[in-house]
Amino acid sequence: MKHVLVAGHGFVGKEIAKLFRARGWQVSTLSRGGDSDYQADLTDLASLQSLARQLAGVDVLVHCASAGGSGDYRGVYYHGVKNLISAFPSVKPYFTSSTSVYPQVDGSEVTEISSTEQEREGGRILVESEQLVLGAGGVVLRLAGLYGEGRSFLLRRFFSGDSKIEEAGDRLMNHTHHEDAADAMWFIENRCPSVSSEIYNVCDSSPISQLATYQHLCAIFQKPLPASGPRPEFSKRGWSNKAVSNKKLRSLGWEPLHPSFVEAAPAVAISLGLI
Repeated sequence: MKHVLVAGHGFVGKEIAKLFRARGWQVSTLSRGGDSDYQADLTDLASLQSLARQLAGVDVLVHCASAGGSGDYRGVYYHGVKNLISAFPSVKPYFTSSTSVYPQVDGSEVTEISSTEQEREGGRILVESEQLVLGAGGVVLRLAGLYGEGRSFLLRRFFSGDSKIEEAGDRLMNHTHHEDAADAMWFIENRCPSVSSEIYNVCDSSPISQLATYQHLCAIFQKPLPASGPRPEFSKRGWSNKAVSNKKLRSLGWEPLHPSFVEAAPAVAISLGLI
């Protein structure tokens, strides 16, 4: 039985643990607190070294922890990745990064070789963290906007009436269902185990404009179209306009379970208690 250590037991981490466990893997989960199997601090190397002495036979490491409200990007991502690799030096690492590393604003298609040069510190830290993983022979999964069972900020705002269409609404939106994030990792590790030191975009196959998204949602849920307004002056992940391509991962034979956000929206809305 192969053994995976999932560091970060949140929205994506729980889904990864659930999937690997269901498919016969031994799964150990790690967080700083809460309902995980082990508690340790990713920013504290000694804490992880102590954990490594307790866990034998780990085959795969997954860093999917989030900086959350702490805002400690460098501590959780860069030092977290570095410390995990140091504590488990012979174990293949995976890192769930973000398509927010792409700063493009011209609506162009972006692939794994597109520029990630940007002014945002958070994006730069993610790219630095990715390089640590690639240097250790690991795999980086860049996830687009996450949603899934019990989570969708877009749908919550839409149903509460707080949504706004930014300017003409032509900004492209990219999405990743949390089941697809877990499934992509499973696919790479089990169907393509020789893959190493690679980056993959993990997202659905349907980049869609903000206006078209709301038009579809209005038709599905019989609600009025949100009002238009200026784009936000400040955004946690910055403002972007790009079509994220998943062709590299699909070329290996993977296909998203949820190819379109609007198709998945009714089931997600039910899980949120919105309908």
